[in-house]
This record gives sequence, C-alpha cells and structure tokens, in this order.
Amino acid sequence: MKNDVHHHDQHAHHHDHGHGAKMAEDLDKPFTDPVCGMQVAADPDKQIAHAGKDYHFCSARCMDKFRANPQQYVTPAAQPPQPVQQAAPGTIYTCPMHPQIRQPQPGNCPICGMTLEPLMPELEEKENPELTDFRHRFWWTLPLTVIVTVLAMVVHRFVHGGIPYQNWIELALSTPVVLWAGWPFFTRGVQSIVNRSPNMWTLIGLGVAAAFGYSVVATLAPELFPSTFRQDGRVGVYFEAAAVIVSLTLLGQILELKARSQTSAAIKSLLGLSPKTARRIRQDGTEEDIPLTHVHIGDTLRIRPGEKVPVDGIVLEGESAVDESMLTGEPIPITKRPGDKVIGATLNTSGSLVMRAEVVGSQTMLSQIVQMVAQAQRSRAPMQRLADVVAGYFVVVVAAIALLTLIVWGLIGPEPSWVYGFVNAVAVLIIACPCALGLATPMSIMAATGRAATQGILFRDAAAIESLKKVNTLIVDKTGTLTEGKPAFDRVIPAPGFSEQDVLVAAASIDQGSEHPLAQAIVAEARKRGLELHKPDSFESSSGIGVRGVVAGHRLALGNTKLMDEENVDWHALTSQAEGLRGEGASVMYLAADGKLVGLVAVSDPIKATTREALELLRHTGLMVVMATGDGVTTAKSVASTLGIAEVYGEVKPQDKLTLVERFQSEGKVVAMAGDGINDAPALAKANVGIAMGTGTDVAMNSAHVTLVKGDLRGIARAREISVATVRNMRQNLGFAFIYNALGIPLAAGLLYPFTGQLLSPIIAALAMSLSSVSVITNALRLRGTGKPSRSV
Repeated sequence: MKNDVHHHDQHAHHHDHGHGAKMAEDLDKPFTDPVCGMQVAADPDKQIAHAGKDYHFCSARCMDKFRANPQQYVTPAAQPPQPVQQAAPGTIYTCPMHPQIRQPQPGNCPICGMTLEPLMPELEEKENPELTDFRHRFWWTLPLTVIVTVLAMVVHRFVHGGIPYQNWIELALSTPVVLWAGWPFFTRGVQSIVNRSPNMWTLIGLGVAAAFGYSVVATLAPELFPSTFRQDGRVGVYFEAAAVIVSLTLLGQILELKARSQTSAAIKSLLGLSPKTARRIRQDGTEEDIPLTHVHIGDTLRIRPGEKVPVDGIVLEGESAVDESMLTGEPIPITKRPGDKVIGATLNTSGSLVMRAEVVGSQTMLSQIVQMVAQAQRSRAPMQRLADVVAGYFVVVVAAIALLTLIVWGLIGPEPSWVYGFVNAVAVLIIACPCALGLATPMSIMAATGRAATQGILFRDAAAIESLKKVNTLIVDKTGTLTEGKPAFDRVIPAPGFSEQDVLVAAASIDQGSEHPLAQAIVAEARKRGLELHKPDSFESSSGIGVRGVVAGHRLALGNTKLMDEENVDWHALTSQAEGLRGEGASVMYLAADGKLVGLVAVSDPIKATTREALELLRHTGLMVVMATGDGVTTAKSVASTLGIAEVYGEVKPQDKLTLVERFQSEGKVVAMAGDGINDAPALAKANVGIAMGTGTDVAMNSAHVTLVKGDLRGIARAREISVATVRNMRQNLGFAFIYNALGIPLAAGLLYPFTGQLLSPIIAALAMSLSSVSVITNALRLRGTGKPSRSV
C-alpha cells in the first residue's frame, strides 16, 4: 500500500494534467460492477470475460470475489445488482416505554399503546407518520369541536332552553370528531383490554365512550331518563366534553410526538457527521471519489484540508491537525503523523493526509457509538420498574374509583345527582391517565444518553446512569489511564568525563535497530534535538536486559544492571542517581562504551496533562480514588504521591484487580473501575460501574458499563455529573406524575365540592392530562443542556 502511495506522488504532475479527462471519464460510466453495484468506466485491467460477456469492476477485490463464484453475481441477469446501502435490512420499531417490544413495521405498543418508533433513527428520516395523521385529524375536526363547545356552553345563556333540536345539532357536529378523529384512541383502548394490559388508552376510551354514548342515548331516547336528569326541559348531554377530550388528547399526542422526536436528535447529529464519499487512490496513482459504502479495508484514501476522515484507519503520509471534538469532546485539534490512528467522521483541518482504511461500515467507532447510544436509550432504568408496577395496577384502581364516584354522587349528591356522578366519573377517567408516569424515566434516559454521547461519554444502559451516582470508590489503572501509556524521554545523566550529548548520541545510535518503545523514545528525542546519529555496524538484542552492538568502532551496551554485569562494567558510581529517577517513576538504562560506564538514560511514562484536574474534580464529588497497576511498587508509589493518591497497589495481576473490587464491595462500598486493557476486563465487568477508556481495547469496552471515547479521566467527572442530573430529573418527573395524579383524582371525583362548591369538568381534566405528559417531556429535555462538570456536583 505504501508503494502505491509513493507511486501516486511520482505521478502527481501527470494526474493534474489529466484532470479534465478524468472528469469526462467520470461523467460517462456505462458499466455496473456486478459485485458491489458501483458505476464504473471501462478499464482493461479491471475486466473479466465470462460466458461470452464482459464484466467491469471497481477494484481488484471485487474481481477476486467474482472469479471465486461468478454464478452468484451473474444469475439474476434480469435485475441489476442493488447498491450496498439499499441492501440494509428493514427498520425495527420499538416502544420508548417498553423496549422489549420489537416488530418490523410501525404500529402501537401492545402493552401501553404508545406509538412505536424506529430502533435506530435515520438521518433522512421523514416525519413520524402518526404525527402527520394526528395533526390531520386534529385540524380537520377542531372547528367542529369549537362550534359544539360554543353551542353547549354559551347558547343557553342567551336562549332559554337552548335552540330547537340543539341536542341533534351537537350530535351531528361531534360524531366526526369522536368516531373519526378519536378512532385511534378507541382502537388502542380495545387492544389494551384484549391484551389484558390496561393503560392510558383504556381510561381515555372509557371516558370518551361513556360521555358520547350517554349523550347519544339521551338524544335518541330522552324518555328513558328520569326527571332528575332533565335541565330546561331536555336531558343534559355531554357531546362537547367528548369532542374536547378527543381534540385535547390529539393535541397532547402531537406535542408529545414532536418532543419525543427531539430525543433522537443526538443520534441523528452523530449520523450526520459521517461523510457521504471518500477519495480513493487507485494503484496507478489516479484518484476517484467513491461512495462511503464502497470503501474496503486496505484501501488508500486521500483526505484534503477541510474534509472529514471517511473511516477509521492509519495515516500513511502527510501531517495535519485533526479536530476530534465531535466524537471525543476534546476541543484542541490533534496533530496526526504517519503511523497515527484516525477516526472516521473527524475533521481534517489544515494539511493533506493519505490514510489506509482499517475499519469500515458498522465496525467504525462512529457506528459503534451510534449503536451504543441507541441501545442505552432503549434500556430501562431500575427506577422505571417501580413506575411500571404502579401503572399496571393504577388503571384498574382508577376505573374502580370512577365507578365509585358515579355511585356515591348518584346516591347522596345534590340534584341532578346522577348527572353530577356521571360527569365526575368521566373526569376521573380522563385526568388519571398514567402517560406521564410511564414517560417519566425513558424521556430522561434518552435525553441524557444523547447529551453524554456528544461529550464523548457512552453509557451501555440506563442502569449504568443510575448506578454511577451512587459510586463512592474509584479504582484506576495507571498506564494509559493516569499516564499517557507511551514512554517518553526523561533525561540523561552522564558519567564524569562525558557530556549529555555524548550519551544521547551513543544510546540513540545503538537503539535505531530496536523496535522497543523505550528505544523509540530515545531515538525520537535525539532526532528532535537535531543530533547526527551513526549507523550501527552490528546490533544484538539481549531479551529483557538491553541491547549491544558496535557503533563508530566502539562496543556499546545499553540496558539494566544485569547487562552491565555481563559486560563487566562497574555501574555503582551512578546508583544514587538511578534510584532517585526510579523513585520518580522512570525506567533507567545504563550505557557503557568499551567496558566503561558512560552514563544513564531515563525514560518515563508521563502523567496525562488532564489527570490532576480530573482527580481534583473527582475528589470534590466525594469519591475515594485508589490506584492499582501492574507496574512495580516503586514506580506506582511515585506516580501516586505526585498525584496525591493515598491508596496504591503495585505489581497487581488481573486476578488481583478483580479481588480488589470484590474486597471493596464486601466492605459495603459502591465501586467504579476505570481501565483500558484486556487485563482490566474481569474487574470492569465485576465493578458496580466499569469505565473503559475508548483509547484502549475492544475487550475492555465490551466489559464496561461506561466508555469514555477519549481516554481522559475528566470524562468520569463529566459522566458522574450527567448521572446526578439524570437521576434528579427522573425523580422530578416521577414525583410530578405521582403528585399530579394524587391531587387530580380526588379533585375530579368531587371530594372538595362540599368545601368549595367547585367541580373539575372533563374538559379541564383532558387539558391537564395532556399538559402533564408534555411537561414531563419538556423537563427531560432540559438534560440536553447538561454541560461540563462544575464544582457544585
């Protein structure tokens, strides 16, 4: 692949001259690649004759697939191959309140009756069809609702006894509203009874059916009713209540569906980050723009200034600052050089880069993030279980209260007692809808996980959000978590008679042949200082103790004391300096030339620039921070004392980390474990909350409950603040829903009538019911503004 890139550079001038011809060629692509469906131009090098017909391909990879099994791609001759993106499986729909409900087509939840929504939002997603339908029903019938309400509430004040045939006029006006606009509510109400899962639609259906059915009978056969039911010579009807309840419920559903669509905005914004095309460098050095779906692993891609990185991969050539803030929350662009990893969807700012695609499609980091966010949004918080249990019994209790209200009012209420009883029973059914109760925690979870994702924090599920707030002990790994995880040159200490430069030139020269990270750190420092290095005449790596070789006629040895002893070098003159460096957490290597000690070279794993600030934030939230590392005890204690960590464990094996987590848990502590390696995976899984650094291994991320896309401990403080805010928000929503029903039901039942003389009409009850759901969603959406951690966690 590297050769291809160099080849491209040699042909850059030729490529510029051929640019116009290339555009013309791109405009005329009469052939379709039978493997991937891509439109391609004729190219003799990418052409295969099969069964008397020529087939043209976009790449050697597609040609190889075709050669292996031509029949697979030739048989459906009548149908041209479909592009990759059209082959995606059908959308799965799920319920926000009951994520276990999944089906391949839109519809309503059989448990709660709520509108199902796509499991994974699409970027070009059209408006929810149910929202369109409800809006249509609402606006077409609103004028009828207004007219019937004016007739019922106003006319009798001006015309004694009302206008002739008023009941019949109200029946004609309200019938389209109730039977057409309200039909979806009745359907859901019946489904809830058939599924033996009473829910809000059971109550709405009962309330509207009771009000409308009673009024129809009163209009068609008024003689069936006793005189106590008559007002101004006619039986009182409640067509306006039935119509207004339907219109207000439709309005509430419209507002709710619109608000719910905003909770998937975070996923849509993540999906929108991905570029649509990539610029591929062909083997002959020419370039072409291809759809992102046609990028294969191993393809060489060019990223020009201002363009987005198409997929995850490794930089082959060039140097540029890449803005990764959209995925990691890191505001400062990061310089990328050959060998560095780049993440798809991040923004290349200034220079031009050539990269090799390593991860494509659903395996890219962006795709993984989107999948994790969607999965977390659909999961259920432990707090939700209480709400679910309550809501299950709630509907049956409310129906019983409504029936009791009717009977009590009918028997002991003021005249017309049964009319009062009926109206109040309908009000109880309408106001007590458990919709707000059911929405309380799912809306908070959806808003919070979306917000967290934009800050580089991925929660695996809702339980992780709730658990993180309770954590009081945090165990952190050292390498790659507190420190950079990459060795960096520290310092040189020359022996008497030698200079720093002598030591560094000799050590870097012999280390040029070594692949060890410590050696690379020394060579990088020498080159950074512009020192001229010598090529070793011979080189030998002694496993675990150092390297030996001949440089510029001198026999050099660089390594630990064991290597020095083998070379018969007296190394004791620099013992105190070496111990001092080790006490600071550095790795120390002795350098000898021709059997004589030349000096020391120290390489250390530097502490991340953000670690101190992160630990200060975490301590401020009341967390006890514990360090557990596989490194030596001396190094571990040095780093711990520098960072002010009191409890530290060195030379810890993976099993020891797991035991440490279990020990703290047995002491009654709620433990979070932060790590980045395969060795951390068992402890991450066992901890109450496992936190993986996204810069680490897939195994660690799969074992963890929370992943920080950027391996930065400040993300833990941010995640904890989001957790605290989310739990507070869920409690507010649940508290609001419980209080609303606790106050609303007695009010609707008329318990305050003896003291205030006031009753709650079904119309006001319907308005309150709709507003309660909308207010819960609006409160949850406030979480989208949860910012960076403050000192007031």
